[in-house]
Amino acid sequence: MKSLKQLLFIFLAAFCSLTLSAQDIHFSQFYNSPLNLNPALTGVMNCNIRLVGNFRNQWSSVLKSNAYNTYSVSYDQRIPSGRSDYFGVGGTFWGDKAGQTEFATLQGRLSLSYSKKMGGYRRKAHYLVMGADAGLSQRSINFLNAQYGTQHNGEGQYDPTLPTYENFDRDNFLFADLAAGLLWFSVLDEDNNFYFGAAYNHLNRANQSFDSEEFQPLYSKFTFHAGGEFLVTERLALKPGLIVLMQGKSFELNGGLSAKFKLGGNRRVYQAFQLGAWLRLANRLEEGIHSDAFIVSAHFDYEEFTIGFSYDINISDLRPASNSNGAFEFALIYKICGPEKRNVYCPNF
Repeated sequence: MKSLKQLLFIFLAAFCSLTLSAQDIHFSQFYNSPLNLNPALTGVMNCNIRLVGNFRNQWSSVLKSNAYNTYSVSYDQRIPSGRSDYFGVGGTFWGDKAGQTEFATLQGRLSLSYSKKMGGYRRKAHYLVMGADAGLSQRSINFLNAQYGTQHNGEGQYDPTLPTYENFDRDNFLFADLAAGLLWFSVLDEDNNFYFGAAYNHLNRANQSFDSEEFQPLYSKFTFHAGGEFLVTERLALKPGLIVLMQGKSFELNGGLSAKFKLGGNRRVYQAFQLGAWLRLANRLEEGIHSDAFIVSAHFDYEEFTIGFSYDINISDLRPASNSNGAFEFALIYKICGPEKRNVYCPNF
């Protein structure tokens, strides 16, 4: 039984990059990776500069050294424009490597946004944000490590001597990538706000085929997200969040709630701790929507630093093979505030 479990994951690792290449990376802590979520989030913050780092490790309990690893780093800042509006500029670099075929993607991206005040004043305002980004990506794969369905001998064993009937003539390529997004946020006061947004990724639908004679476009991705922060007591706030991803035939919904506890009695030093629970739903192409993972998260804020941890508990039909193990994720955010000519309150993600 154990060998069958491992074989299942080996084939998953081998075929994922070949058959599901239209799917993007994703983070369970989507709220801690703003530029990967929506280019309109560029520069939307309560400080001048934001540095973000994310790391995700998945299936390591079964795949060991072939586990899926994703990392991302980003920089963005806001630049005042006029009395109440501002620009956001930023850049992101991320990488992803999946399975024993070492299917990898590297991308560098530049982002730009413009936030227009639609009403209100400094402590209570409504903003419409428009954003766009452009990037250059590289995709690569190690075909020497690939295993194909035709090489399965029907007895639960892999036979490399069996034919593959596959013809790939390039193992890496470059492609351009374009995206656009919109965001609306309303700040009711320093402790209460809400926002919702949408993004359209892969506008140019670049070719993803490892066969130079075949055209396989990267599916466009549509992202819808919403959230907010609402003060319940003097030291307790609730932070609901929701994200919906649609890309080709793939669908994912991740929703949940975090409880934020304000710590310490010194108002000059900001400290807060969050605990969250989230549920991810995804579609199985021929069987509809199913529960994929239950996510627990912890989030600590100290002045300009934020540290986030989360763990995905697998609750899908793969849990017998994964032993319910899923993905570990880590996020680190550092904001540089400094003197500002004016201040605009933004949602705290």
